[in-house]
Amino acid sequence: MASALVQFRTDETEKIEAIQICEKLGMNLPAYLRMCMSRLIREQGVPFSMKLETEEDNPGIAAMRKASRIAEERGISDMSLDEINAEIAEARK
Repeated sequence: MASALVQFRTDETEKIEAIQICEKLGMNLPAYLRMCMSRLIREQGVPFSMKLETEEDNPGIAAMRKASRIAEERGISDMSLDEINAEIAEARK
């Protein structure tokens, strides 16, 4: 299959923001644009949503932040992995 060059103009600020988001999602902007075109054709429409999740969107992140706050409040946030494992072993007895 022959490759074709697709070009378009966009605001420089939007381009930079798009590149940063793609990097956070583990891809580059050209890969994202190729993925969009392939899915658009296959699905005959825009079939997906990809976005970075905020704490409000992701209960796992919220739970980890809550656990960190509790550890800080109880003075155990600086425990080593060995100390944590010892505490778990003791609790299982």
